[in-house]
Amino acid sequence: MVFSPPQLKSLLSLTDDEYFLLCQANPDLRIERNASGDLMIMSPTGGETGYRNGNINFQLVGWSLQNQQGLAFDSSTEFKMPKGANYSPDASWVRRDRWNALTPEQKRKFPPLAPDFVIELRSPSDSMGMLRVKMQEYIDNGVRLGWLIDPQNRQVEIYRLGQTVEVLQNPETLSGEDVLSGFVLDLKPIFADVE
Repeated sequence: MVFSPPQLKSLLSLTDDEYFLLCQANPDLRIERNASGDLMIMSPTGGETGYRNGNINFQLVGWSLQNQQGLAFDSSTEFKMPKGANYSPDASWVRRDRWNALTPEQKRKFPPLAPDFVIELRSPSDSMGMLRVKMQEYIDNGVRLGWLIDPQNRQVEIYRLGQTVEVLQNPETLSGEDVLSGFVLDLKPIFADVE
């Protein structure tokens, strides 16, 4: 749900610190903010989506801990994008050198950077159109590789910096390419029925 009526827009014009405090004061809400300053309240996921997202994060974190080249983050981590939006990808990864360049305060709050890699997992209530806009915004902010995974249609859209979107039908795996060298996401548990 997007809250952006003209009469409320000026009332919701928040500084980064005010936005952070709003999110902290409402821990039961998952709030994001687009580059225009519009607040978006994200609905909680159902069990199937939560299971799939947990599996994705398990695979990414496991690879990241072995690789030690960066840090993996779950869907609770919100990033302040260079062009002004605040987004929480379902899974993300940041190179260690970029993370270490942040101050301790920047690491504690919403890190002011675009991750190197993001995943958005479509839940039954998500609009593909809105997710595609969000994925393109990630790329426009400097994300190098992004995957939009749609379990309902067993489809993946791959977003790469400076390239057109590639669409894969029913792939079994996805390669992290040169961004996540050696990472391979097994999609079988993501596309399988949750039983």
